[in-house]
Amino acid sequence: MLKFINLCAAVAFATAPVAIADELSETGEFLDGVAAIVNEGVVLKSQLHEQLDTIKKRAEEVGMELPPPEVLEEQVLERLIVSEIQLQRAARIGLTTSDEVLNRAIASIAQQNGVPFEDMPMLIAQDGMDFGEFRRGLREEITISNLRNIEVGDSINVSEREIEQCVADLEGNVVANSDYALSHILLTLPEGAGAAQISETEALANSIYEQVQDGADFRELAVRHSAGPTALEGGSLGWMQGQQVPTLFTDVLQDMGRGDVSEPIRAASSFHIVKVDDLRSAVERSEIDQAKVRHILIMPNELIDDATARQRLDEALAKIREGEDFGEQAKLLSDDPGSANLGGDLGWASPDNYAPEFAQTIRDSEIGVISEPFRTQFGWHILEVLERRVYDNTEDLKQANCSQKIKAGKIEEESLLWIQRLRDEAFVETRI
Repeated sequence: MLKFINLCAAVAFATAPVAIADELSETGEFLDGVAAIVNEGVVLKSQLHEQLDTIKKRAEEVGMELPPPEVLEEQVLERLIVSEIQLQRAARIGLTTSDEVLNRAIASIAQQNGVPFEDMPMLIAQDGMDFGEFRRGLREEITISNLRNIEVGDSINVSEREIEQCVADLEGNVVANSDYALSHILLTLPEGAGAAQISETEALANSIYEQVQDGADFRELAVRHSAGPTALEGGSLGWMQGQQVPTLFTDVLQDMGRGDVSEPIRAASSFHIVKVDDLRSAVERSEIDQAKVRHILIMPNELIDDATARQRLDEALAKIREGEDFGEQAKLLSDDPGSANLGGDLGWASPDNYAPEFAQTIRDSEIGVISEPFRTQFGWHILEVLERRVYDNTEDLKQANCSQKIKAGKIEEESLLWIQRLRDEAFVETRI
């Protein structure tokens, strides 16, 4: 199974802009119909049936039993409705995903699978999806992800104290020093849920846990009950490093082994059940190649075209080679606001932190030798590698992973509330 198959499944739930009117065949029969009206848009029955077919096919491939047809249909329709609401929200604030961003995402998928970019249409077709539909769905998935980051993620803060406490907790922590393949069942609580609603949801969570203990298939229960983003893939979260496991699960995983399932975990607005599909020891130390680099950037704009930007950089390079100071030229000319006043100094960093062309030039350059001008998405550059080193970034990774997992846990909880608010505020009329 190719690595992008889960992404294909996720993409299948994105919705396309459609006309509200039904289409009629020559005999007067409906070729399509409206499954749900969502504000000013719709979800078509054809979209619903396509997703149902995809889920049934994938379930058959992995031998997973699905819930009754009416339950599955309701779940899939709700996913399509929620996606449509989010896409409408993105459109209202002018949020789009450009072809450039989309192509970079597809190129990344191709690289992960070790295949050329141009082979992607054929490989996507082998997984039963039209490449045009794949591009459309992926564009919408990226848009929704960016929308969530803007409306939820940007408001989430992680304090230094939280990070310090997290790093301290990692010492001797079996979770932090392991990698986990997890599956997950999420039961959400409505905003402002009363005692009766909380008790009902908790009872359902306990019932699901007991069914698993009695031998029920976790994947099938996830499909039937979970509100998580991967529910219809059996709740699988895939592999993640222990340091990146959401804080909510850390204490529970301490005493869990391969195949174990947690009792229900209560969060502010949800209940969670976690299954350890697999685990393995993680590498404790990490080292990366770093370079200390300085550069000059000239950005084309409405006054300076691409050729003029390149020419200015050529002139600066000639002056530097004739003896003028690189740092002074950077202060005078560079359009990089972060480094210009520092003489173009970018400090120590891994080449992988930069744009691909910039990273490759760093790797190809000798220390102290200024590069020829080269182009990235930001404009024209010259750079000089001042030093190189192998850097032990284990502690940096601990802090970065702690920040990431604390923020991820907060985002998950806030996202549930955000989606519920969007859903409550939307006009939705189902036709099924």
